[in-house]
Amino acid sequence: MRTAAGSSRADSAGRPRPPASGEFPENDRAADPAPPLPPVPLVDGPLAIKVVYPAAGQTLTTRDSNFVFGAVGSGRATLTINGVGVPVLPNGSFMAWLAVPPGEKPRYELVARRDADSTAAALSVSLRPLAVALSDNGPLLIDRGSVAPAGKLMLRGDERVRVALRAPANAAVLLHTAAGETLPLRHTSGVSWSTEVAARDVAQPGTLLVTRGTDKVSVVTGAVQILDPSLPRYVELLANNDAPSDTDKVVNLRPAPDGTYKWALFPGTLVELTGTRGDWSRVRLDEQLEAWVETKSTRDRLEMNAPRRTVTTGRVAVNGHWSDVRLSMNDRPPYLVTQTRDAIMLTVYGATANTDLINFATTDPMVRDVTWETLATDRVRYTIHLRHPSAGYGVLWDRSALVLRVRHAPVIDPLRPLAGRTIVVDPGHPPIGSTGPTGLYEGDVTLGVGEKLKALLEARGATVVMTRTTRAAVALATRPSIARRADGDAFVSIHLNAWPDGVNPTKAANGTGTYFFLDHSEALARVVQQGLVSRLGLRDQGINYDNLAVARLTWMPAVLCEGAFVIIPEQEAALRTPEFQQRYALGIADGLTRYFLSLRDDR
Repeated sequence: MRTAAGSSRADSAGRPRPPASGEFPENDRAADPAPPLPPVPLVDGPLAIKVVYPAAGQTLTTRDSNFVFGAVGSGRATLTINGVGVPVLPNGSFMAWLAVPPGEKPRYELVARRDADSTAAALSVSLRPLAVALSDNGPLLIDRGSVAPAGKLMLRGDERVRVALRAPANAAVLLHTAAGETLPLRHTSGVSWSTEVAARDVAQPGTLLVTRGTDKVSVVTGAVQILDPSLPRYVELLANNDAPSDTDKVVNLRPAPDGTYKWALFPGTLVELTGTRGDWSRVRLDEQLEAWVETKSTRDRLEMNAPRRTVTTGRVAVNGHWSDVRLSMNDRPPYLVTQTRDAIMLTVYGATANTDLINFATTDPMVRDVTWETLATDRVRYTIHLRHPSAGYGVLWDRSALVLRVRHAPVIDPLRPLAGRTIVVDPGHPPIGSTGPTGLYEGDVTLGVGEKLKALLEARGATVVMTRTTRAAVALATRPSIARRADGDAFVSIHLNAWPDGVNPTKAANGTGTYFFLDHSEALARVVQQGLVSRLGLRDQGINYDNLAVARLTWMPAVLCEGAFVIIPEQEAALRTPEFQQRYALGIADGLTRYFLSLRDDR
């Protein structure tokens, strides 16, 4: 990832320089260190214990230690949980890091006292079941739930399949296949035993025989359905997300079942089915590459021949504030777009190139030229060389043409960098979202910050589009679609952070972080993070590359901000105040202003 030009404004010698006159309104200047968090106010109401996390009956994902937070109604109270003293803040909130109570049905006993008054509460939680205990002594036991293969599997006959189970380390384990072959399993570690066989060897259920002395235990394996390579099967990709526009509907493919998103393909793309595992289907992108997609996002097709895709002529046309690279071909292909500062690479899978002519517009301010190279027999890469860094891109299928739309960077007024810009502000959640110790809900805070940010940006000349203006839920897939349809110049999603089970919040770096996914968003992430840290004064957790739904916007720079931790009592108290919400909004506004100002240096 590159460091964005202009993200740390420098003079000709490379030394940082302060913003020029007129870059920021005088009352918004962020030159001084951020003030401390607002003081936590005193609350002295009736004693009332309310545990926000964990919820009653919740299943914890840790068995060692975990956090418990909530409020007791009075900052003058004392609190013990299972006999351990827990600090109470002036507003009555608390955050405790405690050992998970013993037993399979843990129970937290809370007692709050103030002078002669006291109240108590009990909270029961659950734990994830432990793996079956397997002893080297006594009756021979195995973990029948650990047997592999299991569930729905369909593979090629020569593929390797892991056969495994958990059994005592001093036992012996053999696989008896339906064909009469006997294969030993190796003891790998602890109580784990495994081997690998060809899928065809377990096309019928096998038997795992575990012996120790005179004791014997057997269990049947699952079977693998074998794909016939002489009868290839094809599926059509279907869009199942709730994006409101056909243009925004894509089918996400992943490098592994339930893995991170990697490819976003057109609905209607035809691909060969090469395997299944549970609720996932493996499909072929080209002869060298396979990917996984949810089976519910596919539909069987009766075609018996592979689609033969050929890229022929190309043309680059200028239309308003973008340039279209049109590549003529006969069928929707799988593809992948990658970026550098000076180029966009479009890799087309399952296709050959016979491109002997690419026509360029003489007035194109963005695309310098397009070159292509064959990477494999059925894989080709087109490189769009840019005169300036792009502001984003889109990929379309239009009348037998694969179109890569390259967005031009806007022309910036250095005295009013946000003038004429359209900024999409996304107050994160609902649905879901985190809640703080005194019941402050993340979605309410993000809406407040978003409204303040809207006012700041409009004062600086921007047009602001809000993804929500009420407490009503907005679907996750709808939010980036709103931004694209508004032709936004930038997208900022506002959130508050929280830790998962097993992290000690009393020792963790509870600060500010900003997230991006695509290369053209990295510059915005850096300056927004700088603005937030300067305004909020919390620990700088840096910027993070993360495959988040709202950060995958290709048409504009898109970032997600985690300004503070709503589960930390001091930060939750600050987030309740209009002052701190304004500081959060100012940090984002400062970053956006610096970002658009920096675009002068990229042209």
